[in-house]
Amino acid sequence: MAEQRILLDAESFSFEGNSIGCLVVHGFTSTPQSVRYWGEYLARAGGLTIVAPRLTGHGTTPADMARSTAEDWIRSVEGALEILRRRCDKFFCAGLGMGGTLSLYLAAVHPETITGVVAINGVVFLNHPDFARLAFMADAPDTVPGFASDIKRAGSQERAYSVVPVPTIRQLYALLGTTRDLLPRVICPVQLFQSRQDHVVPPDNGPYILEHIRAKTKELIWLENSYHVATLDNDAEYIAQTTLAFIHKHEE
Repeated sequence: MAEQRILLDAESFSFEGNSIGCLVVHGFTSTPQSVRYWGEYLARAGGLTIVAPRLTGHGTTPADMARSTAEDWIRSVEGALEILRRRCDKFFCAGLGMGGTLSLYLAAVHPETITGVVAINGVVFLNHPDFARLAFMADAPDTVPGFASDIKRAGSQERAYSVVPVPTIRQLYALLGTTRDLLPRVICPVQLFQSRQDHVVPPDNGPYILEHIRAKTKELIWLENSYHVATLDNDAEYIAQTTLAFIHKHEE
């Protein structure tokens, strides 16, 4: 797929480190900018090897994203995981929003590879009938207003599209439904963060995911001072520190 010029600060990023690898994944309509602090902290404070891909169709134009599919997004993270395979011995996945969904998906389909998952406001259902109605609407508009920068902290901005390309809505629902059914195959340790106030993802996703994964080691941590894009919000440092502690605990 030919893509347009990449937006400022929206590029993929990576950091060379030790033999512990961590895939860091952004969310739907967003970019690696939203998880850069998270990835930089894990590299700087933990010495981890980090790969943070830009999902296909993201970080350029909404028209690019309109041509992308759930399979494209999966291939983006699988390609990033393959980069880590060539450099590391252990592999963690960490994602925000749909990035958390993709991290859980990878853990379910690659249980022999993924050592642990950290998901922030991960999503497997939306409970949004008006949004769902657009998925197969014959005369749907090309785009609808987006939900970027759902952030409590004043002055913090997410580099993301201001609109949602409507063709991607059915792709999103396909990914969410598939991952929801795959949750029982997630057996690695899982750390979930869930914002009490999230204007994008229903907070009930956290408890649902916790209940349906079959990991013996799993925890749900509620965030009281951040909205959906918690990696750019008031709890960003706490999330980064707690993520690193989780990885250190399970890297052996």
